[in-house]
Amino acid sequence: MVQTKKHIVIIGAGFAGLKLARTLNNHPSYRITLIDKNNYHQFQPLLYQVAMANLDASNISFPLRTIFNKSKNVSIRVETVLNINAEANTVQTNECQYRFDFLVLATGAATNYFGNKAIEENTLPMKSTWEALQIRNSLLKYFEDAVSSQTPLAQIPISIVIVGGGPTGVELSGALAEMKRDSLPLEYPELDFTKMKIYLLEGTNRLLINMSEMASKSAKVYLEEMGVIVKTNTFVKGYEHKKVLLQDDSYIHSTFVIWVAGVKGSFPPGLDPNLISKSNQLKTNSYNKVLGSDNIFAIGDISLIESTLFPRGFPQLASVAIDQAKNLAKNFKQLANNKKILPYQYLNKGNMATVGRNKAVVDLAYPTISFQGFFAWVLWMTLHLFLLIGFKNKLIVFINWTYHYFTNRQSLSLLFEQLTRKNKP
Repeated sequence: MVQTKKHIVIIGAGFAGLKLARTLNNHPSYRITLIDKNNYHQFQPLLYQVAMANLDASNISFPLRTIFNKSKNVSIRVETVLNINAEANTVQTNECQYRFDFLVLATGAATNYFGNKAIEENTLPMKSTWEALQIRNSLLKYFEDAVSSQTPLAQIPISIVIVGGGPTGVELSGALAEMKRDSLPLEYPELDFTKMKIYLLEGTNRLLINMSEMASKSAKVYLEEMGVIVKTNTFVKGYEHKKVLLQDDSYIHSTFVIWVAGVKGSFPPGLDPNLISKSNQLKTNSYNKVLGSDNIFAIGDISLIESTLFPRGFPQLASVAIDQAKNLAKNFKQLANNKKILPYQYLNKGNMATVGRNKAVVDLAYPTISFQGFFAWVLWMTLHLFLLIGFKNKLIVFINWTYHYFTNRQSLSLLFEQLTRKNKP
């Protein structure tokens, strides 16, 4: 039987890739191969809660095959993409080669170390479930070793530096401050956590640089009230011998450094290097089509659509990735019906970040308003709960949040020795 359906290969099952596949699920004109190195979708905005033992990794992950178990046109392949051949319309993985009619790159972003190998080798990143579990495990292992140490407890320094004052850094440092205040003294009474220091370093002049000044100031006040030492206009140039080296040649003693200072696009080799921006994103037109290509698209964090208002592209947010996937799915449907395709129109929905219990900041675009405090915190929790995939995950996360709210305790302080990376501090 002759195959008449057009073949769409989607690389990446993050917000963009998954939304595109779900929107085109069971479409009669297309067959879809969704390729990802993991067999699950991970909800990245809550990775920090996995790192801080508030949630289990399975609570924010959902199996791809479960999502598409009733699909007639979506095939899941858990493989690593090695190369793209744009001229031959093929994708080479570690298992086999796929020929495509359309290729959609939705591989997201990776941690940006800005070329600093020392930082890359000695700090803890947090862009995946695995890395979040490594942070949790490394912290708990350190506390267990400190309790067992023969060194007087007063001489054991506990200092954690978080580099990057965006939403991830703010949320992570706030969660760590609550952990220090509430659960760690109960779980490790032998250690003096009043001497534990938490630093949040940001290279620009304020936290949450993409949010309003009101949100930035409120987040800083919240964190400092919680005991976090916030330093802006502070650039990190290295990390060695438990010292964070700063650009002014001063340093901060640190037991751990968690690096969330920046991201860059991540995609397989094979495309024209001239189409790759300084931020390692693929230059696309307003239809998310890679420049110079007729059938290769990029959506989400790796797509760079330059415009007058956004010369560096749109914000690398989940909402943008989802909206681009919706628009591209609509265009594929338009193509199937020989109709005109539509350009992607960026709609600013606003931004939000949580700092801790009853503490969050929200910027709404329509109406233009900024607010903070309890209501902002409830809004943040409601939105993130709604965006999770699967009723079971939503229920378990809600139960965990409720437990943590009323008990002030982490419920998942489990230590798995094999997760500790030997080349990390």
